[in-house]
Amino acid sequence: MTFISISLLIASTLTFVAAASAAKAWAVSENSVSWLFTTLVLYTLGNLIMLRLIREVGMGVALSLSAVIQLVAINIVAFALYDERVSGVQSVGLVLAVMAVALITFGASES
Repeated sequence: MTFISISLLIASTLTFVAAASAAKAWAVSENSVSWLFTTLVLYTLGNLIMLRLIREVGMGVALSLSAVIQLVAINIVAFALYDERVSGVQSVGLVLAVMAVALITFGASES
């Protein structure tokens, strides 16, 4: 992956984590329209960044990497800021998801 594609991946992850945090803020608010609007804007921006990343590295790699990195990042935010927890089975699922994307990503370089 190039510097640009890594930068796009980081930017999309940060944008989607911010969007998820805004969505949580909306969920715990009294249906605040401003949080809802912020959530929608951030998710739209994240998807626009993803379109460029797909062009750079391809759909399969871009979406797989993004999905797992977001999965981990959003769970860290959920655990640290919102005191949310996952079950043992869900923890295993998180680990398996990370392993799956690692295999997809590193396996692509062998082709």
